Amino acid sequence: MKIKDVILTPSYTGFYFDDQLAIKKGAKLDGFVYMGEPLTEGFIKIRQAGEAISIQLILEDGSVALGDCAAVQYSGAGGRDPLFLASDFIPFMEENIVPLLIGLDVSNFRENAEKFDKLDVNGKRLHTAIRYGLTQALLHATSIVHKLTMAEIIRKEYNINNDVYRQIPVFTQSGDDRYLNADKMIIKEADVLPHALINNVETKLGFDGEILLEYVKWLTKRIQTLRANENYNPILHIDTYGTIGLAFNYNLEQMQNYLVSLEKAAKPFKLRIEGPVDTGDREGTMRYLKALTQFIDENNLSIEIVADEWCNTLEDIKYFADNKAGHMLQIKTPDLGGVNNIAEAILYCNEKNIGSYCGGTCNETNISAQVTTNIAIACDATQVLAKPGMGVDEGFMIVKNEINRVVALANSRKKAK
Repeated sequence: MKIKDVILTPSYTGFYFDDQLAIKKGAKLDGFVYMGEPLTEGFIKIRQAGEAISIQLILEDGSVALGDCAAVQYSGAGGRDPLFLASDFIPFMEENIVPLLIGLDVSNFRENAEKFDKLDVNGKRLHTAIRYGLTQALLHATSIVHKLTMAEIIRKEYNINNDVYRQIPVFTQSGDDRYLNADKMIIKEADVLPHALINNVETKLGFDGEILLEYVKWLTKRIQTLRANENYNPILHIDTYGTIGLAFNYNLEQMQNYLVSLEKAAKPFKLRIEGPVDTGDREGTMRYLKALTQFIDENNLSIEIVADEWCNTLEDIKYFADNKAGHMLQIKTPDLGGVNNIAEAILYCNEKNIGSYCGGTCNETNISAQVTTNIAIACDATQVLAKPGMGVDEGFMIVKNEINRVVALANSRKKAK
């Protein structure tokens, strides 16, 4: 089956582009917007509308395969590609990508994905968002050809021999509304919660970490108060965006002591802290996360470190995994470019006995969420992010329902054989 036409359209994502550097430097919220001047190249405001490019591959039989080119909320931060705007990239894709797609045989996903993921145009590799959306569409196209789910295609082409497709724990994210949205998560019994968006020392972490500490205490009590089922014991996962390092001036002992206090506050629940340190470079960040991971392991603490910033590409993920810089690595799906790299990253983490968090960003679309959820199922990821958006309900619905459908369908075919 070949592609006979390609349609590109500008699209909206489920959230916004935010200038992370300006926020870390103290930009103040005024309603839903941040006041002040942006600091990251390409931004005209600290918060601006999230954009994507939708790809429709029209196949010879009239079937349509979908993929969405999307970039993370904090585009341009932590070593990432620059801000992704549809008006900048649709003309580029029409000129340089569409001609290569017309007539392409889509019977095999992996070969096509690797080809386009490595493609150079004028000596430069394609923007990660383009590679991300294009390979989503190619995976969907191959699943249409073979009349299988995208998860089944990944298992087949990557020789994954698991007999059963299992439910993957879903991690819900609250955004700044970390109290109200926590209640929604508890009601729906999310497996992992609440993210909490701790991206500012003064207003969200506290100069001594006291604001976050009180929030963890509140969250622990709130779960115990609201849960309808005594057996509901979610994992607490809080993203701190490097603010712990900032608050404690990168003093390792002080950070270690603070993590101990957070662990105690979270009991009886397991706690994960994502991105405690961001030194502004890959090696420095890795070394701090490695030291914190070793401290936790040596003291048998029930807290885990999750790597995020500077752990962006497949190469980065292997680097952090090989150095044991974290108990879990976020595979931030748009940052990897081709979705073939997501499969490789999850499988590599699993091989190294490091948690594989098939993440991404609130700033994605329903299409990219469904595709990456299929890959998480196929590769048996440790957890998957509910996305897009920060409102809990929509992202949880999209991802959880996709898991339920794919797991039921794929397992039914296994039984029928």
